[in-house]
This record gives sequence, structure tokens and C-alpha cells, in this order.
Amino acid sequence: MIVCRSFAGRRVAVFGLGRSGLTAAASLLAGGAHVVAWDDGETGRSRAAALGVEIADLRVADWSNFAALVLSPGVPLTHPQPHWTVALAQAAGCAVIGDTELFFRARADAASHLGHTPRIIAITGTNGKSTTSALTAHLLMSAGVPCALGGNIGDAVLGLPEFDTTRVYVVELSSYQIDLTPSLHPSAAALLNITPDHLDRHGTLQNYAAVKARIFAQLGAGDTAVVALDDPLCRAIAAHIPSSATRVTITAEATPASQDPAHAADLTADLTAEIIADLIAEQGRLFLRRDDRRIEAATFADNIALAGAHNGQNVAAAWMLASAVGTPPDALQHGLATFPGLAHRLEFVGHLPKRDGRILFVNDSKGTNADAAAHALAAFDDVFWIAGGRAKEGGIEPLAEHFPRVRSAFLVGEAARDFAATLEGHCPVAISGDVGRAVVEATTAAAQSPSTSPVVLLSPAAASFDQFADFEARGDAFKAKLADLPGFVSAAEARAAGKPRSDIAPNAAARTSEDGA
Repeated sequence: MIVCRSFAGRRVAVFGLGRSGLTAAASLLAGGAHVVAWDDGETGRSRAAALGVEIADLRVADWSNFAALVLSPGVPLTHPQPHWTVALAQAAGCAVIGDTELFFRARADAASHLGHTPRIIAITGTNGKSTTSALTAHLLMSAGVPCALGGNIGDAVLGLPEFDTTRVYVVELSSYQIDLTPSLHPSAAALLNITPDHLDRHGTLQNYAAVKARIFAQLGAGDTAVVALDDPLCRAIAAHIPSSATRVTITAEATPASQDPAHAADLTADLTAEIIADLIAEQGRLFLRRDDRRIEAATFADNIALAGAHNGQNVAAAWMLASAVGTPPDALQHGLATFPGLAHRLEFVGHLPKRDGRILFVNDSKGTNADAAAHALAAFDDVFWIAGGRAKEGGIEPLAEHFPRVRSAFLVGEAARDFAATLEGHCPVAISGDVGRAVVEATTAAAQSPSTSPVVLLSPAAASFDQFADFEARGDAFKAKLADLPGFVSAAEARAAGKPRSDIAPNAAARTSEDGA
């Protein structure tokens, strides 16, 4: 655990006692702070009390004695309105921060006694940040570089090993976390893309983009900024990265821009000025641009876990971030070849034999918005699509160009009827209600289809919170139901039987030009 000593001897309020909140409370306690915590749920309060944290209803607390409020990133900071704890903290002149801010403060303290500033790689973007974070960590570890991965993926940042002189910390950051981290200053940072998401929490797309842009705001000499150029908001941000930092631009050339450039106007960038990418991902290969030449730097076409143009963007970012901390090219190539992929993101779960072929099952539960689901739909031709949940702004209307790939749709959750209305006239639709029933209905339909390789795809294009705690629980429910199907062969079983990778799942890399950003 990383111990935060910045509040030693002072009182700190903590609201939200999930994974990050509990770890923050423990870190602060270990650092000598007096922690007073609250959560709306009894489970979180009980777990915190077991750590020795004082539990008190913060509605009636004396806020004049608090040095800071550590807020769970899932609690509204500004929109649709500040949470009541935020209002109380602001009225008392109390700083509102997150566990990620404690992480960066602890890093500053560690630098003073280590004589070395621990290296942190920070990654954000609407889509792809988990894959990029996991891939970056894998590239480092496969090269023998000590590495810790956490933040919005895996362990809470304060649950990572104590700072030392050799380890690199790879941190995935959501917009919520960035909003709560005023001291955010990584050694290298990447912004992958910006598409409409979380607008209920940020108010406007411009506000959301401005929060994402803060990942670069404090970079200076010796720091590296990696930014993709595949949408106009990111191009606008690229034009304003601090000049003292090293800026590296990347692109997946087959990836179209996904917003009207007018959306970037508030960022005051000159969008008519061309920014040429330094690193290009194209058809499973990476190319460095040197003047008018393109020099091949690496290949990833044979790794099914990295199929699709969207993964080209992820690979380019991870390759450059790992390079920024000194990883040699040959080690990077080995890492690209051995990356196993990310659970719940285009995860090939297994197959079921059918009379004239087999049914493939793909878990893309992390496809929680239309832009993310577009990547999954674009990767396959004969899709039996399980979608729905708690809809986000725009629903699935942006996916219309991919509807011809959908043979039938099986809809679940709150969004089922709205999604059905959007799909009317494009494909047969069933209101399945829940994921378990959808699996059975989709499998039955796929078995009866003339396709030799139909794909039952869970890519909800919606949040999970209407029926599940998170997207992981939704994906796990999908996989658990598959395990009950008679004759189902998991990908792990196929690998253990010595099946080649190409026989475990079809290679979607040939269709990278059709994937979204």
C-alpha cells in the first residue's frame, strides 16, 4: 500500500467506501491522519470501521475542522449538481479531492526522500484506456521493467506497492478521477480519443474534453505527451500541449473522426493547421514517420487480442508510452506478440459446434456506449447481438451503419424497448429482458442460421447499472450462462487442447478499415 502522509495530524473526511475509498482511508490512517468516513451503505461503513476508521454521518459533522474531503470518483462533483458532501465542503473552504490526488501527493513526498521522482504513466480517453493501460503494463513487464497497474483498472492507486526507484506505475484515469486530481503530473501521459460520454456528469462535451485535457496540463521538460489525432477534440488539445514537454502524435489512419469540428471551438485551437502524426498504426503494423518516409517499427497483426483499427490506436499509444520510459524496440515487439487481451473487451470466450460450422461467443461487456460497441460490431459479419442496459445519450442510433451486420438482436434491461424501436426494420428483434435468457435465445437463433461462423456478441452499448453492479458482473453473467450450454468449448479448453489461435477465434484484423475510432 502507498501511504499518504500529507495530512498527518489533520482531520480528513472520506465519502464513498468502495474499493478506492476504503484504500484511501487506510492510506490516510497509516500516514497519521484522523479519518472520518461515511457511506450510504452499511457494508462500506462496516468495512471501514474494521480498519479503525471513525464512522460518522457527515451531514452533521463539523466541517470547519476538516482539511479535505476525499470523494469517491463515482459521486457527482459538479453535474447534475454537486453532491451534498461537496456543497458542505465548499461552504467550509475545504478542498475536495480524490484518492488519485493522494497518490500524486504521496509520490511528491517519496521523491524527496528517494532522491528520484517515481515514474508514472497516465492514460485516459473515452474508449480504449483499459486495453491501452493493460497493454502498456504488459509491454513493460515483458521487458523486465518492474511495473504496477491500477487506478480505473485493477487495484485502487493507493493499493499499489510503495514508491521506489525502479518501478513504473501505469495508471488508468477516468474523467471523474482527473477532475479530483489537481496535482496530476505524470512522467508520460496519453489521451486516446474523446467521444460523447458522461455528459450527465460534466454538463457539455466541451467540459468533458477540458477535463480530459488536464492530463497534460502540468507536463514539463522530460515529460512525454502522447495524443491521438483521430478526432477533432483531441487534435485541438494536441495543439495546446505545453511546449516544454515532448509531444508525440499518433493515428490509426483507417479511423474516421467522430465529431463535427465545431465541437472543438471552445478549446480555441486552429483546426485548419495540419498536425502530422509521428506514429501510425495501419493494418496491424506500426510505422514511425521520419520526414517523408515511414519506417516500420513493430507488427501486431497476428495477435487476435489486438484486432481492429481501434486497437491500432491503443497499440500505438502503449508502444510510445513504453518507449518513453526507455523500453527497447525488440522487447516491445515481444510484448505485442504475447499480450493476452483484456477481459470483457472483445474477449473471445469460446465456441459451440453446430451442424455446418460453429458458433463463436464474444464478451464485450465493456462496450458501454455506442462508440465502443461500434468496434465490436465492425469486427464480425454475422452477429447475433445482445445489447441494452441503462442507455446513454444518443442510444444506438450512431450504430446504424453497422446494423446490416446484425442478423438478430436480443435486448435486455431498461433500454430494451428504445433500442428495439431504433432497430425496427433493420433486423429481427427479441425483448429478452436479461442476459441469461438472451444467451439462450441468441444461441438458438445462431444455431439455425445459414452462417457457418455466426457470432453471439454481448456488446451492450449501455451502462450496466440497471441490472448489475458493473460491466464486469454483466460479462461474468454472460460467461457463466455459456458454461451451462451443452457442448460449449471455452477458449481456454481449446488452447489447452493445442488448437492454433486462428482456430480458437476468427481473425478480425482483415476488416480494420471498418472499425471506429
